[in-house]
Amino acid sequence: MKKTTVVLICCSILIYGFSNKNYSNLELAKAVHQVESSGRTDKNIIGDNGKAIGPLQIHYSNWKDATDFDKTIGGKYLDCHKLEYSKLIFDAYLRRYGKGKSPEDKARIWNGGPKGNQKSLTLAYWKKVKANLWVFYYLKNI
Repeated sequence: MKKTTVVLICCSILIYGFSNKNYSNLELAKAVHQVESSGRTDKNIIGDNGKAIGPLQIHYSNWKDATDFDKTIGGKYLDCHKLEYSKLIFDAYLRRYGKGKSPEDKARIWNGGPKGNQKSLTLAYWKKVKANLWVFYYLKNI
C-alpha cells in the first residue's frame, strides 16, 4: 500500500471518528462481532470461560433478558451460535437498555450490562468497537 493511501485512510478515520454519526444497532453489531470473535461464524464459539456463546458472545442472562423483552424472537439459548439470531438478541437487548443512547453507550451496555455505560471498565471495549466502526465506514465509502 502506498504511503499516501495510508495517510488518506488515517485522515479519513480521524475525521470520521470524531463525528457524531448515530449508528444503527445492526451497524454496531457488525463492529461488536469483530471485537467479540474476530468476525468468526463457527458453530461452537465459546468464550468468557464457557459463560458466553456465539459470534457476539452472548451470556444466558442477556439472551433471557432480550427474549423476555421481545417475545417475538423465540428460540433457545443455543441458537445464539448463529450470527443472524445473535443479531436479534443484540438488537432487542439494546432496544431495552440502550434506547436513545449514543453508540458508545450502547457498546458499553452490551459489554457491561444495563448500566455498563457507567462503568470505567467498558471504556477499552468501546475503543475497540469504535475502531471497527471506522474501518467499516471507510470500506463502505471507498
